[in-house]
Amino acid sequence: MLRRYPYVGEPLACEPITKGLLNHGYRVSTTSGSYFLKHHLDKKHLDDTSGEPAAIVRQHRATQRLKSLGVPVVPPLTDTRGETVTVIGDRCYALHPWVDGLHRVGSELTLSQSRRLGALLGTVHTGLEQVMAPRDGPHPASPPARPGHRSPDAADTFALIDDLLAAARGQDGRDAPRDAFDELAVHRLVERRALLEQHAHRRPPTPDGPATGWVHGDFHPLNLLYRGADPVAIVDWDRLAVQPRAEEAVRAAAIFFVRPAGELDLAKVRAYARAYRRAAGVGAAELAAAVHRVWWERLNDFWILRWRYRLHDRRADPQFPAVSALAVWWTREYEAVCAAFTE
Repeated sequence: MLRRYPYVGEPLACEPITKGLLNHGYRVSTTSGSYFLKHHLDKKHLDDTSGEPAAIVRQHRATQRLKSLGVPVVPPLTDTRGETVTVIGDRCYALHPWVDGLHRVGSELTLSQSRRLGALLGTVHTGLEQVMAPRDGPHPASPPARPGHRSPDAADTFALIDDLLAAARGQDGRDAPRDAFDELAVHRLVERRALLEQHAHRRPPTPDGPATGWVHGDFHPLNLLYRGADPVAIVDWDRLAVQPRAEEAVRAAAIFFVRPAGELDLAKVRAYARAYRRAAGVGAAELAAAVHRVWWERLNDFWILRWRYRLHDRRADPQFPAVSALAVWWTREYEAVCAAFTE
């Protein structure tokens, strides 16, 4: 791999960083410094038969162009042929400069830093609108709605709840004894079913034309690096896509500013949202509609339980107490949450 990047020096060490669902990452040390080696596991991101740039190439071009606008991103390095993607056998790689930094959750941010976070996401959205040329896909001025944009149907969620309840209660043939997580899962599933029965009439309608544009697609604390008080790198652009932009702003806030008990820090949400609206040129009505859609999405979402009981993957289990409590709290404090995003 590194023979294609002779200017980075000779390899000295290769240390795994994370092992995720979308890719593997390594810190590569060489005689000239440190680099981040990304192994893209989903090869379909490299294949494109439509004549448009493959998804990985599109991501790389986007970060290169955003960097020219001053957005804190880390574009991949180019090899001796001027390419940013290396395919060896059936494996796909990209090499990035190494960035020293820390991840910071909302509780570690001041009000001023919360405003800066909102402004940063707004800058990402406006920057993508500038740099994503028509050849890179649908133009943000008139992109198609994302696939599956219809709001979740409560009837489907009720069926899912029954399935997950059986698993959490040990009625699906599992040999493992029930633990405290299973007990909490049962409690939250029963509670959520009652909430959905009460609020089923509030399912958002399919929008005629939501304000969509290119978005990062996965903007949360693990994809943002800080050095001191300053954000220095937005990473992991694998989900770059055309989506309702205000929904990304709401989802990000719900991840950054959720407290352990499942409440949102509304003072920080308000500071963040005001800065986002100014930077992105998003009106209060657009953000209010996004709040409603994301609230409904959360009320119907059980991704952590899907991971645990269907994929037998427990890495997200620690997030479940706060995430599951947030849907309940958000329903109770709906008006206050909406006001924090729109005032």
